[in-house]
Amino acid sequence: MSPQIVLYTGKGGVGKTTVAAATAAGAARAGLRTLVLSTDPAHSLGDALGVDLAHGDGEPVPIEAGLDGLHVTRARRVEPGWDVVRGYLEEVLDRLGVDPVLASELTSLPGADEMAGLLELGERARTGTWDLIILDCAPTTETLRLLSLPEAAARQLGRLVPVLARWQRVLSVPGGPLVGIPQPSKRVLDAVRVWQDDMLGVRDVLTGPEARIRLVTTPERMVIAEARRTWTTLSLLGYGVDAVVVNRVLPEADGEGVEPGWLAGWNAAQAKGLDDIADSFAGLAQPRVPYLPEEPVGVAALVDAWERMEHLGDLGSEAGTGAPERGAPGRAAGGLTIEPDGDGFRLRLPLPFVTAGEVHVERTADEMVLEVAGHRRVIVLPAVLRRCDVARAGVRRGVLTLHFVPNPQEWPDGSR
Repeated sequence: MSPQIVLYTGKGGVGKTTVAAATAAGAARAGLRTLVLSTDPAHSLGDALGVDLAHGDGEPVPIEAGLDGLHVTRARRVEPGWDVVRGYLEEVLDRLGVDPVLASELTSLPGADEMAGLLELGERARTGTWDLIILDCAPTTETLRLLSLPEAAARQLGRLVPVLARWQRVLSVPGGPLVGIPQPSKRVLDAVRVWQDDMLGVRDVLTGPEARIRLVTTPERMVIAEARRTWTTLSLLGYGVDAVVVNRVLPEADGEGVEPGWLAGWNAAQAKGLDDIADSFAGLAQPRVPYLPEEPVGVAALVDAWERMEHLGDLGSEAGTGAPERGAPGRAAGGLTIEPDGDGFRLRLPLPFVTAGEVHVERTADEMVLEVAGHRRVIVLPAVLRRCDVARAGVRRGVLTLHFVPNPQEWPDGSR
């Protein structure tokens, strides 16, 4: 059975690493075989767990019974697989007289650090070793780039394969126009295809019924605003969010060891933030985490923190682990759907907080390009929609709807 996968992200400084580590510790103590991993170069996850994850040399480090931690390294997971392609490209550039230093820069793999984490997650999910895998993601900007990578990379790699294949044919002709340029070998073509398959596989894992994302926020205006934007973009990219974890909620002013007037001011501000969260994220679970008296470091402290996290321990699980229920309804909220609509079809995509004027839609051959607030998603249309035209588009109640009608030249008999 595939493991449950939970990704935690949020604005830098909101405590997502602590929440992710506490979730892992609580789940392990409840009997789930749990892996928590991170690609954060600052090693914050290891600091929270109180262990040095670097000494695992790219392999999971046992922390206690049922709990393993992993810090993903780019060099181990990405570089060896890309070396075949990079070596070929550097050879081509060398034959063209390009400076070796510039050639090395040109053939570096964009997004390699993010890709390492995705590939590691996909590989570990396939082993069947763990019941629950938790990914402590980078702050939201980096996370959105991370989650846009699989679909975009798979699409670009898919375009690269036929280009390399054409090169192979052209360069094999004696006396051709590119004499002296090496042909791409079968190893190069195979390496690109493997990369494409890996990216598609990771995308399937992250958009499957076993995976979901949780946003971590604090009840502060600017942090809540970023969480709203993040939910919009995650929905654009096709990912499901099942909860918004509200961290660092202060206790009510009671005069015990604190100045009541000072705390009362913060209570009033947080009350407004909590109301805003309740309205903005209606329909999502909103577990609250109290402001702890000290930073939890080490498994024992994380478990203690877990037990004090209001409702988080019960989120989606009778065992109180925070592991999501398989096929929980909240997961479907991130998905794109296509369904018949009269004589045509209707494509729907949830985009919370968005108005029609904020969405740019463009049709390019067999693809739809959607752009919201600077974030882009290219959707490869299924065969049936490629034979249709977009009749109209609109956004209502946070859902983008595109209406497609059959193109008469593509449907000459008028039937579907």
